[in-house]
Amino acid sequence: MVKNISIGLILALVFTGCAQKYTVPYRGDSQSASKSSSDLAAKPSSSFQYNMKPYSVFGKTYYPSFVSIGEEFSGIASWYGPDFHGKKTANGEAYDMNADTAAHKTLPMNTIVRVTNLNNSKSVVVRINDRGPFVDGRIIDLSFAAGKSVGLDKTGTAPVKLVVLGFDGKVAKDSAKGEGKFVSGVAVQIGAFRNKSGAETFAAKYASVNGLYKAVVKTYELQGSPIYRVMMTGFRSEAEARDFIKDGSFSGSFVVSVD
Repeated sequence: MVKNISIGLILALVFTGCAQKYTVPYRGDSQSASKSSSDLAAKPSSSFQYNMKPYSVFGKTYYPSFVSIGEEFSGIASWYGPDFHGKKTANGEAYDMNADTAAHKTLPMNTIVRVTNLNNSKSVVVRINDRGPFVDGRIIDLSFAAGKSVGLDKTGTAPVKLVVLGFDGKVAKDSAKGEGKFVSGVAVQIGAFRNKSGAETFAAKYASVNGLYKAVVKTYELQGSPIYRVMMTGFRSEAEARDFIKDGSFSGSFVVSVD
């Protein structure tokens, strides 16, 4: 068995409506598709996406970044199994070696990716819930079940192609076509609160923006407690949402998929 290192990054949770604007350039794996210097990733305004913060392991800094549906990457895949079963992953979940999950150094948590073994054409769809592998040249660390699906239980490692299929744990309707659309809609998160009334007050301030967009409050659960995310809705495409973000009205805002 190939043993690799994947870590659970446990950070303090601080929830505010908006955060000071902060951007970092995309810096992917050495095997990743290249990005221009103008491709920036905004730091989310809430710790719902706290694991998008740059982090350092073994003296090297990694910069998590948003990607697009259909985007492809290549590199060497490995797997991790029994030694890590039940331990916390980077997003706080317990690692389940029998679930189709994986560790990646920079993809957003809960990104859905198809992994294809280039040696045997076998593929598996996984959800990113951990960080790693921190071994030079390796792009993804599959769970035991996912690794077995593509034959890594026999070879340990293999060259693979990754294709981004969706976000927030969901596969996009048009991911097979690579059209960059979300599952059933797209929104821009502009804030997140532990207190519902605070979220509702913040959303009420932006009941209508330019007569086109409206802020709504959606309730999610984070580490056993509710979190109220304020999202701007009304966008007809991801591109339109990203143009809205570029306007700079909401520091730290970012694109999310919505039902």
